[in-house]
Order: sequence, then structure tokens, then C-alpha cells
Amino acid sequence: MIHIYYGNGKGKTSAAIGLGIRACGQDLKVVIAQFLKSDNSGEIKVIKNISNFCTLESPQKLPFYFQMNDSQKLEYNDFALTLFNNAKDFDGDVYILDELLDAVQLNIIPLDYVVTFLKENSSKKEIVITGHSVIEEIFSCADYISEIKKIKHPYDKGYIARRGIEY
Repeated sequence: MIHIYYGNGKGKTSAAIGLGIRACGQDLKVVIAQFLKSDNSGEIKVIKNISNFCTLESPQKLPFYFQMNDSQKLEYNDFALTLFNNAKDFDGDVYILDELLDAVQLNIIPLDYVVTFLKENSSKKEIVITGHSVIEEIFSCADYISEIKKIKHPYDKGYIARRGIEY
């Protein structure tokens, strides 16, 4: 089945990874591919130690996409498409495609690639997608959709992301 965690609230990735850990606890094979994120988050460091939880590598440092120049965007777009292809080629049970909605919204990953992957695999795999954007063609394929809504966040008061809490 296809799961979507979306919205402007905190906790989409945490929910997806929680589902992945639960699946690992039942001896399922899980892969996570993170789009538009660097490889320095605390949860990735931990799940790399879980034998049946595969983490596909992301860049060590990655600026926000809107801060990239055209050359950096082209380089990242190539990287992200390879990351998507590596994830979809993984031989496992659960696929976590973190921030994929935003990668599609920004035209980094073609929408038709994602929809084809979902239609070909939704009856065979659990696919978990996160992001901020609503993309009707993807949402129409989903079995679960959960909106994570921000009511209040320290970022609104000027606080930056905190190690161990936001990353």
C-alpha cells in the first residue's frame, strides 16, 4: 500500500522512519532515500546500524534548493534521479521516499516516473512518501494520507534547527 505523510508540520520523516523501524522489527527489508536533505540527521546515524534498514547515501552537505545556483541544481537533479532509481531498484518490502513530494514539485524527479513506480508496485510493496506538497496524481494512488499540520513552531520566533531535535 502507499502511505503519504505531508504538510507543513514537524514529524513527517519521524513517522515514516517509525513505520520503517516497526517493519524491521517484523523482519521486513526497508530502504530509505532522502531527497533535498543532507546525510547528517540523527535518525540516519541510528538506522544505519539496523541490519535490514538500508539507507541510500545523500550528500554530506546540501544547501537549500532555492539557495543553489543553476550548476548546483543540475548536479543535484542528476544525483536525485539516480537516488530515485536506486531506491526503486531495491529488493525489499518497504520503501521510504522522504521529501519526494517536494522533489516532484520542484521538477527534480519527473511526476510520470513516480506515478509509474507507484502503479507498478503498490500491490507488492509498502511505499511511504513524505513532503510538503499536495500532488493530486500521487495522492490519488495513495491508500493512507496523513496531514501533519503546524500549529506553532520555534522557527517562527527565529530559532534555528536544533541538533538532535530537528535533525
